[in-house]
Amino acid sequence: MAEERGLVEGRAMRIRDMLTDSGLTLTPSEAKIVQALLGDYPLSGLGTVSSLAKKAAVSDPTVVRFVVKLGFEGFPDFQSQLLAEVEARLHSPLLMMEAKRPASGDASVAQSYLGSIGAVVGDTVGLVPAQNYERAIRLIADAKGKVVVLGGRFSRHVAGMLAAYLVQFRPGVRDLGRLGPEAFDLLVDLDKRDVLVVFDYRRYQADVVQFARQAAARGARIVLFTDAWLSPIAEGAEVVMVAPIEAASPYDTLVPAVAQVEALVAQLLATEDSALRRRVEDIEQVRRQNAVTLDGDGAPGISEQT
Repeated sequence: MAEERGLVEGRAMRIRDMLTDSGLTLTPSEAKIVQALLGDYPLSGLGTVSSLAKKAAVSDPTVVRFVVKLGFEGFPDFQSQLLAEVEARLHSPLLMMEAKRPASGDASVAQSYLGSIGAVVGDTVGLVPAQNYERAIRLIADAKGKVVVLGGRFSRHVAGMLAAYLVQFRPGVRDLGRLGPEAFDLLVDLDKRDVLVVFDYRRYQADVVQFARQAAARGARIVLFTDAWLSPIAEGAEVVMVAPIEAASPYDTLVPAVAQVEALVAQLLATEDSALRRRVEDIEQVRRQNAVTLDGDGAPGISEQT
């Protein structure tokens, strides 16, 4: 059965997905178990059968029968899968240094890494439906208030890249950069007119998650860029953009996230070409007047990124 379910790293149907699958038919007792599991996920599934049964107000055999119904051989098999998912979410570079140490005969670690990145970017295409890009564009382009962009320790740099693009296309774009205590003051100004675009990848950053959850509670609409294990922010996001992040390095890669940002911009330009061009032309005129860039002919365009 475990082989049929597939490996944690490569499978789409994680335990949380199983529990929330619309095709899963539940008895009243099974619905209680699902509620208990999701109410404190994943910790609720890491105790004993009896502790979960008590929390769900069902019998121990009912819990065992339910995990078998999900396709597991028993409760130990269920917990093994759950622990593997938790471990995958919490991998740190320190833990991965030995696991991904290059072989002594490798001619070039850099070349090997670049080869792995090419494969990962290729995998990105099938992870997000085309309509997700379209929905994200509609939220960003049609926002009547602000578009606030936020990321974590490393992903904030990708967030800043997106903000630099968006400011050319619409007013009211704000990049929060490094999330400090003063940034939380912005929450009082967020409401249903605003959109928060947030980047959050495994070893999810607590302050980023808190900011996004509070923004959603105030009515802001959330576009989330994350990994296959899904940041907790996904629960309140309207659009989720998933990217693979594993490469031949102890560190996760953000190259697919950059590719998704550029793909989103390309789609935005194709969708909103005439309106965006007028704003870009105005920006280029201001740049020429202030000698901002070293354009050879001073011709306006949208390919210049500095």
